[in-house]
Amino acid sequence: MKQLIILGGGCFWCTEAVFEQVQGVQAVESGYCNGHFPDPSYEQVCTGQTGHVEVVQVTFDDELIPLRDILAIFFATHDPTTPNRQGHDVGPQYRSGIYLSEPSQEATARAVLQEAQQAHSGRVVTELMPVSDYSRAEEYHQRYYARHPHQGYCAAVIAPKVDKFRRVFAARLKPA
Repeated sequence: MKQLIILGGGCFWCTEAVFEQVQGVQAVESGYCNGHFPDPSYEQVCTGQTGHVEVVQVTFDDELIPLRDILAIFFATHDPTTPNRQGHDVGPQYRSGIYLSEPSQEATARAVLQEAQQAHSGRVVTELMPVSDYSRAEEYHQRYYARHPHQGYCAAVIAPKVDKFRRVFAARLKPA
């Protein structure tokens, strides 16, 4: 059955690049959510004043990959212990978050979040809440890594995250 979850794991280019390669994922879209006003621009979100998070909307078939595994990949491919940052990307728009599209997702998300807390000695700062005010990011952000794999940020920051996913979750890779 088709499900949708929205995840904030720092720069949406990084998170999108990982989930585009996950077997059972049908679509990944970069966007913004949980801010103070509808349909912000990238420039507005980058000020850190809008309250929005850079996120990816992941559409997946839960008969091929359960939500639990989606969330395990999410926690393994970003640092959930740093508030409002991922590496050199700093600001509230880069916070770690799980944004639920369905109330039925909450129990699984809470269980996986608790497991992450235990694995990181209680230092996980990932927020868990219903999604609000989601809007799609500008077209030039969509599939950014796939279109620019040799760009400096992509090669230095995104490629290692994608490589880690491929190593740790090789059984979850989409067929070539």
